[in-house]
Amino acid sequence: MRKNRLIMRRCISCRVVQDRLKLLRFTNDFELGLMINKGTGRSAYVCKTKKCSKDSKFKKNLQKALKLTIDSKFYEIIDMEIQNYK
Repeated sequence: MRKNRLIMRRCISCRVVQDRLKLLRFTNDFELGLMINKGTGRSAYVCKTKKCSKDSKFKKNLQKALKLTIDSKFYEIIDMEIQNYK
């Protein structure tokens, strides 16, 4: 039998490596646009903590990782999403 390996990803804000199930995934889907925890395409991962989402470089790092400009309304959605995990 083959054991399932943990797939490790790095948070773009605090640079800590964790299991991907403990992180929020932001995906730039080529057809549907920017999505949270869904879709295929270019992805970036962020810890599910307020510390990482409120970091001063978070917005710049997310835009750079996904290679697109993000509307300010989407950051409000990110804050609501992170509050759901508390």
